[in-house]
Amino acid sequence: MPTYTYRARDDGGRLVKGAMEALSNDEVTAKLRAMGYMATNVALASRAIKIGEFSESLRPIKHQDLIVFYFQLANLIGAGIPILTALKAIEAQVEHRKLKNVIGDVRRNIEAGGLFSVSLNRYPRIFGKLFISMVKAGEESGKLDKVLHSYALYAESQQDLREKIKGALFYPAILFIASIAVILFIVTFLIPQFVSLFSKAGLKLPFITQMLYNIGLIIKKYWYLLVLIFGVMIFVIRNYIHTKVGRFHYDQFLLKIPVIGMLMRKVYVARFSRTLATLQASGVAILQSLDITKEVIGNKVMFEAIFKARQAVEQGQRISEPLKISKEFPLDAVEMIAIGEETGNLEGMLNKIADFYDMSVGFAIKKLTVIIEPVFLAIMGSIIAFIMASMLIPVFDMVKLLRH
Repeated sequence: MPTYTYRARDDGGRLVKGAMEALSNDEVTAKLRAMGYMATNVALASRAIKIGEFSESLRPIKHQDLIVFYFQLANLIGAGIPILTALKAIEAQVEHRKLKNVIGDVRRNIEAGGLFSVSLNRYPRIFGKLFISMVKAGEESGKLDKVLHSYALYAESQQDLREKIKGALFYPAILFIASIAVILFIVTFLIPQFVSLFSKAGLKLPFITQMLYNIGLIIKKYWYLLVLIFGVMIFVIRNYIHTKVGRFHYDQFLLKIPVIGMLMRKVYVARFSRTLATLQASGVAILQSLDITKEVIGNKVMFEAIFKARQAVEQGQRISEPLKISKEFPLDAVEMIAIGEETGNLEGMLNKIADFYDMSVGFAIKKLTVIIEPVFLAIMGSIIAFIMASMLIPVFDMVKLLRH
């Protein structure tokens, strides 16, 4: 179905513009009239518009902006305010231009007779499959306010987890960049200065000093080739990771890294439990819930385990059995899921698992921060000390030569 751009005015004369899928100009005009707008210009979307949309997509909507939107919408719907009035109020307050346009387009599609979930489905990359599915379930069950509030809390917890991980890795990343800069400065600038001095004094350079000197010369002379090689390596690795096999191997490797692998596994278990519990609370069928959960889990190894669990449930088995066989989920989490299935309180058990592993992730991040900083400082300090030693050995030889 083609996309048309339009300009229209409301009863107060305010200009609105946007894009709409329709079979013809007349259909767009009719839809706008049904929404209470008078069309002033309707045209088939041109290539220039698509380029404009691409440039706009380079400025993504932040998770924080979406979380505020979710909470605002949940609070307004929970207060008994109609969905159209709520979206219009939020649209007027939102500062992010792209999000404002998206909310406005969703609102206009609802005014034209579309469902909220269907209107959201026009922007799957912004709102995500999980949110859209939960909204659809909320519409069908008549519990949209509760569903929106549950998702808002879920989105906030996921954002908090992301911020914790970023915070734990920020300081080591700064140290790494600073250390690399210091090492490059020493190898490409300081060592050549000392080597020139030693050569004039007629000293024979030790192997270590000569090796570092040659490395520095290569970096200075062929830096562009090194940058090119590094860029090609990143390009090849990224493309391999984006393949099905490559992504599976990458995620498998990630889970096997000491300390970090255990942390990431806890993150995935918490995400699995919270997502599945939220979907179950929203009234989404278990098979559909597992389909959505495996898509948002973020790890292909865990994806395969959930996929097999979904197949087992479709055949009448329990979720816990295939998860236990996969050995990708911790035994305590699997046992709690099994108890939840037996007692008919799967949602409650999943929330308990998510709470426990969220807390466990917090402790693990603190532990990782405590461990990674001194270990990293020791490694980088040893490298710099090795480089400095390669400079000091010839200095001692020169002092001995001058004494004689």
